[in-house]
Amino acid sequence: MKPDLHPDYHTITVQMTDGSTFTTRTTWGKKGDVLHLDIDPKVHPAWTGGQQQLMDRGGRLSRFQKKFANLGLDKK
Repeated sequence: MKPDLHPDYHTITVQMTDGSTFTTRTTWGKKGDVLHLDIDPKVHPAWTGGQQQLMDRGGRLSRFQKKFANLGLDKK
């Protein structure tokens, strides 16, 4: 195997948005660096399944329904 083929794998500290930290191993940065997260997986709706508002205020759904309303397809 070729020497120096793999990147340096070292320990860094990850700091969450609430200030809590944990240590992990990665190829990101240099040994001992601190990675500050902009989006925290403990509170972000993408990971927690938070409440979303699915309201159509004259947007795509309304335009679609208006465009194809007269196709003659019966709703069953």
